[in-house]
Amino acid sequence: MFTNTDLSKPLKLSNGVILKNRFVLSPMVTNSSTSDGKVSQDDLNYALRRANSAPLQITGAAYVDEYGQLFEYGFSVVDDSCIEGLTSLAKAMKSKGAKAILQLTHAGRFSSHALFKYGFVYGPSYMKLQSPIPHEVRELSISQIEDLIFSYGEATKRAIAAGFDGVEISSAQRLLIQTFFSKFSNERQDAYGRQTLESRSKFALDILKIVQRTIEKYANSDFILGFRATPEETRGNQIGYTIEEFLKFMDLANEVANIHYLAVASWGHDVYKNRVRAPGKYQGKLINRVVKNHLEGKIPLMATGGINTPEKSFEAIKDSDFIGSSTPFVVDPEFAIKIIDGNFQDIQFKIKIDDLEELAIPQASFKDIVSLMDYGESLPKDTRDFFRSLEKNYEDRL
Repeated sequence: MFTNTDLSKPLKLSNGVILKNRFVLSPMVTNSSTSDGKVSQDDLNYALRRANSAPLQITGAAYVDEYGQLFEYGFSVVDDSCIEGLTSLAKAMKSKGAKAILQLTHAGRFSSHALFKYGFVYGPSYMKLQSPIPHEVRELSISQIEDLIFSYGEATKRAIAAGFDGVEISSAQRLLIQTFFSKFSNERQDAYGRQTLESRSKFALDILKIVQRTIEKYANSDFILGFRATPEETRGNQIGYTIEEFLKFMDLANEVANIHYLAVASWGHDVYKNRVRAPGKYQGKLINRVVKNHLEGKIPLMATGGINTPEKSFEAIKDSDFIGSSTPFVVDPEFAIKIIDGNFQDIQFKIKIDDLEELAIPQASFKDIVSLMDYGESLPKDTRDFFRSLEKNYEDRL
């Protein structure tokens, strides 16, 4: 039986960093930055209020390329003009002793804000899609791919300059890196094509290589490199990639970079309970358990997705090394502390307008995120509806 004492145990990463407990504040875009992706005072206030929430804290998605922006009013890390604001953000996140991680992303064909801004998006292969509006996914050229790989290196350098304790490369939930690995979306026949596991892995591995080189050149030895991924992609009986293929990819990734944690993420309810769907020796087994057993002693595993109660926390830690939550910390920054201290009855997920100031939640926030909250239902419906009502406040920002 697992208890709150298991969640309060320190965790030592392979680079010597010690996290004082097993909770992580997972990425959550608040839609409160400036229109050009700069850190706002609202962002800083929000981070300061949660500085003691968990010993490892990961920012919402910071886009490395202007065509990879998923959310409006999200962080940018596309050029050096972003460093000043990111420095303030890192300082706020670290003000109570937490390790601050900047998540680096390119949303590929799901770059919805870029779509409305430019009228098209990029991906590994050409596609014609109808949602949210009819549009084209343009195939990236080799030179564009090389530029994007370089952008991840430059973004890492900016994260180091800003004082972050690490970066997380996100491939999960059908972002650009995952779509290169998936046979659903990768129709290429070149060095980054679908022909072999190695060619499908090349984009991710090249990114990890340049990020690792950048860390070795500019960062201290305790700088953290995290990777976020979805270990299996299926659509009914169709398979984009299997968990066996993913495990082989992780072995390749571990050869080219010093990865200090793997965060498992996907869409849906209680993702930490997901089981392998594709036929094979792992079919029906818990994904986290399979991945953790494979990586044991090499890379710590972070469970995420729907972990919003003490009971779920105890369950999730059975098949992981630490656990990440995002929405619980929005409305209860002391969520993890209350679990560790055994004060379960004090966890509060209800919210009203008078609570915004105390929780440092911006009056205009979560405009692109509430629909994702609906998908996972980690917060009560009336709380989600309250956040939905804040969208009208964006009119004052225009």
